[in-house]
Amino acid sequence: MVNKKYKVAIIGCGRLGQLYAEAYSIYPDTEIVAIAEYNSERRKAVGERFGVKALYKDAEDLLNDIIPDIAAIVTPTKFYKEAVIKCVEAGVKAISTDKPIAAKLSDADEIVSICESKGVILGGGALFRALGKNQDIARYINEGVYGEVRGAALHCWGVEISGGGSQHISLLRLFTNSEIEEVMSWGTHVDLVDLVDAGTMAIKDIAKRDHLYQMANSALNQKEDQGIIISGYLKMSSGIQTNIFGTPTPFRGVDVWTDTSLIRWDWNDPQIYQGFDKNGKRILKDEKFSENNWDNFGFGYLGGAIRSLIDSLETGAKLWISGHDLRQALEVAIATILSAKLGNVPVKLPLKDRSLSLYPRPYRWLGGDETGRYQTAEEVTKQNSKNN
Repeated sequence: MVNKKYKVAIIGCGRLGQLYAEAYSIYPDTEIVAIAEYNSERRKAVGERFGVKALYKDAEDLLNDIIPDIAAIVTPTKFYKEAVIKCVEAGVKAISTDKPIAAKLSDADEIVSICESKGVILGGGALFRALGKNQDIARYINEGVYGEVRGAALHCWGVEISGGGSQHISLLRLFTNSEIEEVMSWGTHVDLVDLVDAGTMAIKDIAKRDHLYQMANSALNQKEDQGIIISGYLKMSSGIQTNIFGTPTPFRGVDVWTDTSLIRWDWNDPQIYQGFDKNGKRILKDEKFSENNWDNFGFGYLGGAIRSLIDSLETGAKLWISGHDLRQALEVAIATILSAKLGNVPVKLPLKDRSLSLYPRPYRWLGGDETGRYQTAEEVTKQNSKNN
């Protein structure tokens, strides 16, 4: 039986914000009391869709009228810091953002710091780290069920290393229960991969070699996180080394292994291989996972992030995905580019220069409305009819 309903505000209600709103409107212990959305037509449409009458243009207007228990900030990344600060200063108890948390490390630091200093819970968002099965696997690893972790690998870590790539880093840190202390990397651009002969592994057109090298260097020197392929290694605080493969191997996620087991996340539920058959091949295990009634509501890892935030608010439990996790993912992405730019130099973390930055792709930084992915009020209405 639910004894309390937490008041929730959705700040930024585009496509992703509407997914958050769906979850918060369905859970029996939460209710959406206000929505902030800058687009007036969409603001009205999402209000009708979720039955919310308290509609505002931005976080400031909303917080002048209502102080929610929880604020889900789902604006474009550019506006996260301002919205977080306003929520903290207004007295909101728990806040979440999505990925990436910022472009500049100093902004990420400020977001995390102000929440810590005021005792405000800062959760992350839609990341596989918050999937209940991945949390179970991490617990099994820590309990020694699979043996001592010997090594790890990231596969296909590129194209968008601060956005989608934050998934890899967040899960790697979870499965190894350690921080990343050093990076060393090589970087190029995704378009160069197609210009290498598969048979000889040489550049197909030697006459264009210098141009291709310039293209690779340009990718590393661009301000925007787009098209960069990173290979190298990460040295963990636990002592293990994680190899980074910039291209598919054919896997695209995270592997962690012990003497007898392999734990694999490949953009789906985790797979566990434990033991070997008579030919020495790994045996896929039918792992048992915790039963969670909240899974019946759907929403996958987003649901995990939300329920973890609520659990932390209720009991002080550790977050499954936190603002700190998002900051660490951003810092690793920036550090790998720095290492490659300096000539494949080992770089220690935390980075001393907190002014360093890596801007996410425009649709993450500025939002779909500004980058050719505009969502009309009609689309919001159609989405509502699908869910009824």
